[in-house]
Amino acid sequence: MMKKALLEFCWNYVHKKTNRLKKQSDGLQESLGSETKSSAGDKHETGRAMVQLEQEKLAQQLQELEVTRSILHKINIDVPSNKVRLGSIVKTSLAYYFIAISTGVFKLSNEEVYCISANAPIAKLLIGKEKGDNFVFNGKTYSIIEVS
Repeated sequence: MMKKALLEFCWNYVHKKTNRLKKQSDGLQESLGSETKSSAGDKHETGRAMVQLEQEKLAQQLQELEVTRSILHKINIDVPSNKVRLGSIVKTSLAYYFIAISTGVFKLSNEEVYCISANAPIAKLLIGKEKGDNFVFNGKTYSIIEVS
């Protein structure tokens, strides 16, 4: 149940970010369309160039979201594993982690779970480890208490 809620939290994050970026892109498109050629000279061209640069940045962010979406599609929360992998919830001696995408902190009841990317430094240390293993991160020793 916790994994399902965490996965939904990650999907909601992606959907909200996608919608926000699409709205920004639509606004830029509208702004570009309102820049008529009757506007004279360099000021007009500079304005158009700025809008186009912003559109390129948004397009890049949307592409990155597609990669994030593909990562979420790879997560199968129904397959149990004793080893930490993509889609695992890991309880350590200091915190809970959900290995998926970086979305920040998920709160359920009194628990806080850090949703982190598999590429995050701490996730790289966790992947492949099992309950009972220890690892050092930022000078602190962590113990893995549970993997689900």
